[in-house]
Amino acid sequence: MRNKKLIPFEVIEKAVAGELEAVNAVLRHYTAHIKYLSMYKGHINDNTQDRLKAKLVEAILKFRFDR
Repeated sequence: MRNKKLIPFEVIEKAVAGELEAVNAVLRHYTAHIKYLSMYKGHINDNTQDRLKAKLVEAILKFRFDR
């Protein structure tokens, strides 16, 4: 039985390789969590949201499978 909440391994591989569509799929997967983390006094802080997205993309592109 597959867990529908997980990103497929193939998508992660493609995202790490730098494929734009796969990186966007990972960003879409974490959009709700990023919005939750960006909340401040009941409002979404756009600067925080943008920084979190940038950090996620940076982490995706730096990720190594051989460690």
